[in-house]
Amino acid sequence: MTRSHRYRYGHWRGGSDPLEPPYDVRAAVDEIGRDMLEGSSARDAVDRLLRRGLDGRGGLDDIRRQLARRRRVLERRGDLAGTMDRVRAALDQVLAQERETLAGQDDDDARFAEMTLDELSTDTASAVRDLAPYSWHSPEAAAGYERIQQLLRHEVLDAQFEGMRAALEQQDPEAMARVRAMLVDLNALLAAHARGADTSDTFAGFMDAHGEFFPEQPRDTDDLIDLLARRASAAERMMASLSSDQRDELSRLMSEALNDPDLASQLAQLRDNLGALRPAMLRGTPIDMHGDQPLGYGEAVGAVADLADVQDLQDQLAQDHPGATLDDVDVEALGRQLAPSAQHDLAALRELESELERQGYLHRGSDGVTLTPKALRRIGETALRRIFADLEAGGRGNHDDQRTGAADERTGASVPRMFGDERPLDAVGTVSNAVLRRASTGATGPVRLEVEDFAVHETERRTSAAVALLVDLSFSMVQEGRWGPMKQTAIALSHLVSTRFRQDALQIIGFDRLARRLTPLQLAEAEPEFIQGTNLHHALAIAARHLRRHPDAEPVVLIVTDGEPTAHLQSDGTPLFNWPTTADTLRATVGEVDAMTRYGATLNFFLLGDDPGLARFVDAVARRNGGRVFTPELGRLGAYVVADYLSARKGRRRSA
Repeated sequence: MTRSHRYRYGHWRGGSDPLEPPYDVRAAVDEIGRDMLEGSSARDAVDRLLRRGLDGRGGLDDIRRQLARRRRVLERRGDLAGTMDRVRAALDQVLAQERETLAGQDDDDARFAEMTLDELSTDTASAVRDLAPYSWHSPEAAAGYERIQQLLRHEVLDAQFEGMRAALEQQDPEAMARVRAMLVDLNALLAAHARGADTSDTFAGFMDAHGEFFPEQPRDTDDLIDLLARRASAAERMMASLSSDQRDELSRLMSEALNDPDLASQLAQLRDNLGALRPAMLRGTPIDMHGDQPLGYGEAVGAVADLADVQDLQDQLAQDHPGATLDDVDVEALGRQLAPSAQHDLAALRELESELERQGYLHRGSDGVTLTPKALRRIGETALRRIFADLEAGGRGNHDDQRTGAADERTGASVPRMFGDERPLDAVGTVSNAVLRRASTGATGPVRLEVEDFAVHETERRTSAAVALLVDLSFSMVQEGRWGPMKQTAIALSHLVSTRFRQDALQIIGFDRLARRLTPLQLAEAEPEFIQGTNLHHALAIAARHLRRHPDAEPVVLIVTDGEPTAHLQSDGTPLFNWPTTADTLRATVGEVDAMTRYGATLNFFLLGDDPGLARFVDAVARRNGGRVFTPELGRLGAYVVADYLSARKGRRRSA
């Protein structure tokens, strides 16, 4: 007998939900939309979101601050010329020990040795070189000089290969032989890779034989090249950061330190191979470090490599070139320089950036980042929900009606339902079809519905209202903070019409010195321009053409502006701007108002600000046209416009 398994389901209690995405993508779209409605481009809005972060996670600004702190620490880490200081101090001690020993010897050989020491160059590198054939009288001084040579060899090789420290500290000829063998195999591997050969097996064999020198455990040949090039690049930058005298002295010190033609040749060949494989990494850009603590050559190279990482990361995070994405950021370098939390935040930001594109909210093309219709629908829905909440708070009733409106009117006929049909189901016709089919076959028993039985009501599309929304795009709208509420209102109204009153025909018309038709997406992406002029004359002319294209519709004209007309079209179609406004501009604008009045369209104005000239103008227009004038608070502009639209579309066309 098998025992059935029982399962219980409940809320996750083991900490944060492991299946929860790092960010709420829809909330991110709302943030982007809010910035765009305030006048930002899509690219700037996305950049601002990534800089701020979302849902309590750190953004790029936080990562940049951490990098800036890390950079300040590295720049104060020490003095790059520390190796020369250490060698000079050690050499002075060696010479003092040797002179002390010579002073206790009373023979010509000792006096000759003293003369040799007195004639040594004050240049440290030259002194180290000239002492190579010298016969030391003091065992301590001889051992000290050997330590100087060993120190320099250690610095040179450890700066390139971090894993060489143990081998070098042994001061064992066998250890140095292993170093030479590793360099020979390494140069052979890089040369084969440069020729385009498959080096997978060669790399595996190389790591088996010489992995002790590479504790970083590179994954493949390219990873190994990047590792070596980073250190070589740091050495180049460190040398470029020294004065010319310091650079020359240190170079000669290193040359003297090797004192091994084969080893020097292999290192030179390695430098050439890396320069050919990663030329961009070996340009030797100077690094500014100003600490007081002397750094050895290897320490200085490591510090410069870290500082170069930070500088490169700062450049990558700037995202200031076309087509830049967070995929350009070196995550491994970020992990070397900052805490793991910074890596996690960057990974989440990269996922958010990717998800916005993958889910179809943003499109990245040759012109940069742009919104998609899906994102615009989300922004419009959010803006409309906010406006409806404002309407309810203002006591205007509940307008959050989920019905789509009577976009299609029924003709009374019934037609077969097709796949994907959105017309209303004809229940009576559907059952009748099933009964008739059953009767024709002589079947008995209960009536069963088949696919071919389903019928829908035949509908005919009719337009109920032709809506022209005229929005002022002049620069004064930006200066006074009216740009965002204006765009939010227009996009919310567009979303309302497209989702709940699809039978209405909405045209958004923007105007400054000239007027133009705008799609909701174009309006959302519109950025402020320093253009003076309020050409309501041109905007009304375009609105009139829109209304005449829908002669059976209720005409609805809504105008959002903050200034009196100051521009009009001349007879040749060019705009003429004058401030203060002129009689010609007012006459041309009033002429379009009268044409609208004769057509039967009522003009309702929504005034932003307290421009006395605009107040006088709209009062005169209201008397001529019979329209209404609203002066809403800026935060309630959307509520006024949407409420007026809902009211106006139910009206009847006035007689001319």
